[in-house]
Formats: sequence, structure tokens, C-alpha cells
Amino acid sequence: QSPKKAKKKIEGGSNVFSMFEQTQIQEFKEAFTIMDQNRDGFIDKADLRDTFAALGRLNVKNEELEEMVKEAPGPINFTVFLTMFGEKLKGTDPEETILNAFKIFDPEGKGRIKADYIKEMLMTQADRFSQEEINQMFAAFPPDVSGNLDYKNLCYVITHGEEKD
Repeated sequence: QSPKKAKKKIEGGSNVFSMFEQTQIQEFKEAFTIMDQNRDGFIDKADLRDTFAALGRLNVKNEELEEMVKEAPGPINFTVFLTMFGEKLKGTDPEETILNAFKIFDPEGKGRIKADYIKEMLMTQADRFSQEEINQMFAAFPPDVSGNLDYKNLCYVITHGEEKD
């Protein structure tokens, strides 16, 4: 296959390829190739066992390998492998990062912060918010009757684009 055809195939194929930079796709491809020990284009239990052995872990339970293979919707070719990584990476890191940032203001981990306190912090620290930005935030996420901001819901909406039920 010529490089032009291969490139078209990647761009026109599954939407999963648009989730990653070309360099990331190449790194995933290298990882896939390393894991596909028997070079049949699919990762199966035997490939996983061999990969673990190559990493020095010899006595991997069959159940553990079966659980890993069962995470896939079917045989694990490169597109499925990439899709699985995409699903694992999508939404997890940003939401967790944002939640951890809010936890600085909520050491007990209650999931709520006094709206007045967060307003003061946002307007006086680091990249300061304007009054208009504060108003927009509270219009989208009004504090509850006690004057608390539900930052866990805020983080969910920021990273997933919709409110939890």
C-alpha cells in the first residue's frame, strides 16, 4: 500500500483516529505491535500473557486475562485497541484535574464550596475572573439555598457538556 492510500485510510476510517495526533497514533501502533506477540493483527489472551511475561510478570491468572479481553466489544485489532484507549482517556483526566483543583477549597471533600468564598478566590488569585465572568458562572450554576456551589456537578458539565440527573 502506498503511503498516500494508507493516510487516506486512517483519515477516512473510524472517527477514533481523529481523537489523536498522528504522533500519538504512531505510538499506540508501536505499543499494539509489541503486544501482538504472534503478529496476527489481533491481541488475544496468549498475546497478553506473553506481554506480561516480557515485562517480568509470569503467573498471570487466566481470569485476569479473560477480564481484559472482555473489555473489548470483539476481537482486538488496532482500531478496537485505539478506541478502547480513546474511551479510557476521554473525559477522565480533565474532570479529575478540575475536581482536584476544587478540592483545594474543599479539604473535607463535601463537593460544595461557599459561593462567596469561591467568588473571592476567583477574583483575587492567579488568572483573576471579572465580575461578568463570575455572574456568568453563577447564572449557569446558581448556588443552593445555603449559598454553596455544587462544584462536582460543575466539573461534570464542563467535561461532559450536560447535567447529571
